[in-house]
Amino acid sequence: MSDISRRRLMQASATATLATGLARPALAASGPIKIGWLPALTGPSSSTGIAIGRGVSFGVAELNAAGGIQGRKIELITRDTQSDPTKAVNAAAELTRSEKVHVIYGPGNSGEALACTAVIARARTPQLNPCFVDEVIDAEKYPLAFRTAPSNQQVGAAANRYVMDILKIREIAVIGDTTGYGTSSVKAFAAMLTAAGASVVYEGSIDANQPDLLPDMMRMRNAGAKAIMPWSVNPSLLARILNTRGAMGWDVPVAGQPTLGSGQTKALLERPENWQKVYQTNFRTCCYGEDGKLPERTADLVARLRKAQVETSDTLLWWIAAGYDIATLVAAAVQHAGEKPDQMAAYWNASGPFDGIFGRYGFSASQHNGYPDDSVVMSQANSFQNGTFRLAPGYA
Repeated sequence: MSDISRRRLMQASATATLATGLARPALAASGPIKIGWLPALTGPSSSTGIAIGRGVSFGVAELNAAGGIQGRKIELITRDTQSDPTKAVNAAAELTRSEKVHVIYGPGNSGEALACTAVIARARTPQLNPCFVDEVIDAEKYPLAFRTAPSNQQVGAAANRYVMDILKIREIAVIGDTTGYGTSSVKAFAAMLTAAGASVVYEGSIDANQPDLLPDMMRMRNAGAKAIMPWSVNPSLLARILNTRGAMGWDVPVAGQPTLGSGQTKALLERPENWQKVYQTNFRTCCYGEDGKLPERTADLVARLRKAQVETSDTLLWWIAAGYDIATLVAAAVQHAGEKPDQMAAYWNASGPFDGIFGRYGFSASQHNGYPDDSVVMSQANSFQNGTFRLAPGYA
């Protein structure tokens, strides 16, 4: 985010802030603002947490280098959930009770978020959530929890629309891993496809550690699937799906989860050809046009990441961008409203939309899903360039 854009977000909707009665607080001269970050840095779901962590760390470092929040530094306190929902719950309890963080970012994976959200809510700690699964956001049930990414409904709608309306395919296999994210996504997206008139000829879950996928893939082919839609953040599993498809000579499109296009998945492919006809959910802010150029603000961030030697070639830029925006959202709330939970939540509810790199976030008291529908798109996996992609064929 450029200095101008960051200042704009920090100064966002001052009129709305005054109108809702949120007085600008007098900040203490010392004492950090603590952000608790709950990524999976190890284990099968770690690709997401590692990449988002690069972004949030970079965003915090930039704000602190610029003086913090009126002289107060932001302190990022990270706990590795190890891709384990139980460990995520324990880490959330530690951050809210012992560390007394001002806000929680994460968990970085939906299965862990399903386990943690109620724990964080009971602690009366604001939560910014990067996960897709629908159930983790409910403005009435969890009034301090906000989603800074699309919901499963938005992601599924984009992928399903692409397969049905652009690829013109109706016979579909929908699969996921055995995590909370994978199983809930398969259930939700299969129902959406059926409601839209598709035929879900195969629906199932696969253990991410299962080495031989040929029996599952044979069942999909025998069921008459003409496209595969996988939902997992595990690059090893996704690469094995693509490698097995290639070994079978089964030339069907694969469309689904963003990790299909990650650098980690690319590195595990047995042949470059296995990335053909692969399309993943992506976001307009992190896709380049036919001229090969990214949106201006995204390009500006990429240049600064490169200068700071933050790696983007092995991951997804949108993960980094999503993490980067968090420090600014927190800083804006503290600067304009205060550091108490209700003050931060009231600010986010009333003072948007907020222009970030990853997206334009807009919340209200009754709607805590803040990501715009029109920013969710599909991209072409084998167009990968340092975490960015070309829009999939059929998009303007």
